[in-house]
Amino acid sequence: MSATPRRPRTLPVLPRSAAFWLVAAVQGLLLFASSAPSPLYVVYQAAWGFSPITLTWVFAMYAIALLAALLVAGGISDHIGRRWALGGALVVEVAAMALFIGADGVGWLLAARAVQGVATGVATGATSAAILDLQPPERPRLGSLVNSSAPIVGLALGALGAGVLVEYVPRPRVLVYALLLALFAAAALLVVPAVPETSPMRPGALASLAPRLGIPREARPLFLIVVPCLFAVWALGGLYMSLGPSIAVGILHLSNHLIGGLVIFTLTGAGAVGALLRRNRLPRRTMTQGFLAFFAGVGATLGALATTSTVLFFAGTVVAGYGFGTGFLGAFQTVGPLAGPDQRARLLSSLYVVSYLGFSLPAVAAGVAVVQVGLRPTATAYGVVVMVLACVALTGLLLHRRREAAEPARPVAPAPMAVRGGPPR
Repeated sequence: MSATPRRPRTLPVLPRSAAFWLVAAVQGLLLFASSAPSPLYVVYQAAWGFSPITLTWVFAMYAIALLAALLVAGGISDHIGRRWALGGALVVEVAAMALFIGADGVGWLLAARAVQGVATGVATGATSAAILDLQPPERPRLGSLVNSSAPIVGLALGALGAGVLVEYVPRPRVLVYALLLALFAAAALLVVPAVPETSPMRPGALASLAPRLGIPREARPLFLIVVPCLFAVWALGGLYMSLGPSIAVGILHLSNHLIGGLVIFTLTGAGAVGALLRRNRLPRRTMTQGFLAFFAGVGATLGALATTSTVLFFAGTVVAGYGFGTGFLGAFQTVGPLAGPDQRARLLSSLYVVSYLGFSLPAVAAGVAVVQVGLRPTATAYGVVVMVLACVALTGLLLHRRREAAEPARPVAPAPMAVRGGPPR
């Protein structure tokens, strides 16, 4: 008798609720990996002797590659599917971790950051859209909360975890990335077969690769209003991610490598807590209050740099981080739900394009300025600029609110303004 051939075992498709949290965890892991190199920058700098300009270029290479990926492939999951876009991005992320492990000079480091940026950029549109697609219908605000807080939580834990390994574990330049490589490989093997597909799978995948931003007409007015908000908060994040450890060492005279990670963790951790606390509040009020906190926190941080006060520095960072998280949440809750499923990935990618422009370009300018005028004047001027941007954002929000109040009442109020119930699906 011939044996009956066995069917190969396949992973069962996860329930939508479990898939929701799996995709959220993968999104957080991607940002965890993006901040993990930050506490290592001073180690690389000491080993290879490169300048602050080079340091910020290494940091910015990630954001520039991510921006390019968002512009080209940010909406690809609307065409080929969320699972396949995310699975492919995770395979590329595994390659990036391998490059980090083998890095023995600045060139390798730049290549690793570029590949990592491409992977994260492709994954960002897919994960953000999938999270909104898979959110429980009875909790319509949960998707926006997770989309705004998971990246911030990932950034916080990545910087802190890497800081611990750099300070207390041998060969951190290998161990950090070896652990991440294993996690990304496992995630790639799990996501494609186990996550239910939610993409509309529209035709035109090749045509969608032409670089462009996709902002639905009905979302454009609010999108333009939140642009200064996104740019300002992520510009501060870029300063902390690139030069935060250097500020801790060069201005505050804190030499422990864990402190460099703790600086980043304080900013992003406070942002995550702020997003959690404001998750059920009016989005535009959340943005307004967040930017007031952001303005005050950056002002306190500047005072700390002038007086070399470590306590004031961390206190100001907590307040600024709270504004960072709540401002980003408010922007996401306001704009994110305005696109239908067939345009969702591209709109969310456009939000992240603005965010990562703020994350990268000002940090590169700061690296150049550090060489010219020094670390303290650069950090001070940078803080003043983001405070001005915060004022611009606040002014735009207040003017828009006044304009809406003066207009005749519309038959149906915009969904993002609802306190309960959230946007329609």
